[in-house]
Amino acid sequence: MAHIEGEVLIRRPVEEVFDFVADNRNEPTYNRNMAVSKKTTDGPIGVGTRFRATMRSRPRPLQMEVTYTGFDRPHQIASNTRMSAADFSGTLTFTPTPAGTRLRWSWEARPKGVMRLLAPVLIPIGARQERQMWINLRDHLEAGKPVAS
Repeated sequence: MAHIEGEVLIRRPVEEVFDFVADNRNEPTYNRNMAVSKKTTDGPIGVGTRFRATMRSRPRPLQMEVTYTGFDRPHQIASNTRMSAADFSGTLTFTPTPAGTRLRWSWEARPKGVMRLLAPVLIPIGARQERQMWINLRDHLEAGKPVAS
């Protein structure tokens, strides 16, 4: 198991950041590796909500399922993500600051199969990609681009 964590400051109100991130269908706007994300459960977003996403990958796209296991608006989202190569669990924490919102991520990665052997190389790459994704979110929201939810 590997741990990935980090944080980024976003100069937008905490409720706006939380609501945009909580709707995983928005993730392709700031995660260049995600082609599409669809909500697969009915009702409002909260504990038990599931999303099915397609990640851009070679030689073929990867499918993943995200399930919200904790939801405390606008403070925290806990989730489990299942993929063929690895499972992830962890939290996103949203803290209001005088400048906007501090978004902190903390994930436990559990590689599967041959990916366990490659973990020492892949985990640092994944950590950099994760940080870049949240920087992209910051840039997207701070640019005042339309926020859909």
